[in-house]
Amino acid sequence: MISEGLTTATSVASELREKIRTKKARVGVLGLGYVGLPLSVEFAKAGFDVVGIDILQDKVDRFNAGHSYIKDVPDSAFAPLVTSGKLRATTDFSVIRTLDTIDICVPTPLRKTKDPDMSFVVAATEAIAQYLHQGLLVMLESTTYPGTTDELLLPRLSASGLRVGEDFFLCFSPERVDPGNPKFQTANIPKVVGGITAACTETGALFYQQALETVVPVSSTRVAEMVKLLENTFRMINIGLVNELALMSSRMGIDVWEVIDAAATKPFGFMPFYPGPGLGGHCIPIDPFYLSWKSKEAGIEARFIELAGHINGRMPEFVVEKIQNALNDASKAVRGSKIHILGIAYKRDIDDVRESPALDIMLLLLRLGAQVTYSDPFVDKVDLNGEILESQEMMASVSAADCVVIVTDHSGLEYAKVIGLSKVIVDTRNALKGFRSSKIVRL
Repeated sequence: MISEGLTTATSVASELREKIRTKKARVGVLGLGYVGLPLSVEFAKAGFDVVGIDILQDKVDRFNAGHSYIKDVPDSAFAPLVTSGKLRATTDFSVIRTLDTIDICVPTPLRKTKDPDMSFVVAATEAIAQYLHQGLLVMLESTTYPGTTDELLLPRLSASGLRVGEDFFLCFSPERVDPGNPKFQTANIPKVVGGITAACTETGALFYQQALETVVPVSSTRVAEMVKLLENTFRMINIGLVNELALMSSRMGIDVWEVIDAAATKPFGFMPFYPGPGLGGHCIPIDPFYLSWKSKEAGIEARFIELAGHINGRMPEFVVEKIQNALNDASKAVRGSKIHILGIAYKRDIDDVRESPALDIMLLLLRLGAQVTYSDPFVDKVDLNGEILESQEMMASVSAADCVVIVTDHSGLEYAKVIGLSKVIVDTRNALKGFRSSKIVRL
């Protein structure tokens, strides 16, 4: 004889899954940034009614007006979904009462001490707990350390008396966003998902399968949390390796770019990574330190992560040394020199300056007494410790500068013309590959 409790739990899961299959589930996305907005668009395109939740009224107003503030989501794809009623946004968290699913897509920054700042995740979880109801699927997408979902979210949600895997369902599914990537975006990037229970995993996987091309279920939330950290730690450590190689090659008079290109001809056992002015973005400079912090709790020292972090962290200083040496060769000092930065976004062809090494380079130069300007076709202005700098007309600034520094290699820039107008150029991205000039100083 099947118990009443088991029958109720089975019916709750079955009812939710049927709503998901028939696209009748009401979908919520908490946090409408680089992860949340594209995710909400994909589920609206798949036929679901989607509500975005954010604490910023300005962001909600732009959303509801059909204006996308994420470059990878054009207004032409976004506005019709808003107009049709498939997409809307609100600052009112009580809407959670009406939802069947909710994805948490809030920031998880590091504190200055390099330990995780979980305040946004905790606040989001407590808001959901306030309106938690039977039959709700909760998914955390914010990158974090292994154990977050069952240590931070589960106790807060279970305090309601509802049972995980029976009354409500809880999963972790790491966001995988690569801003500016024309080939891989939310819909076609494989989606890993792991639940607190098997029923949670099954329900979460079914949900993502309705809008995304490939879903990869794993055995637990901790496995899913570790997956994202492995991905970004892999990149961070390998970038640290080639950055160290760049430091060594510079002292030995070797072109590190030529070395890497030649090594990349090996058809097995090698994957090329490239040096640069430092790490930027919301993932690679931050995520590995979540793993490092958690490993210390377990009594394990994450030596590779700490070493790579040290090497990558000193690259802005190395770039400034290159600038100093280039100016010295031109019989000039950094103090008083006009230095123009080309590109301040953290990567090519996007408008995101989070953790951008360009900001560190500019601050170091300002402290040394340089006159610093910048041009970036994607970033109109930037706040440098309270001082607002605005993007300048490129060619006039290049011509007036004592030294030009390419920090972000945006495509479409007239680099040949830049070389012609410059006095000295420090190229940190190999943007001038193929050009030969005594003006060019490569990383």
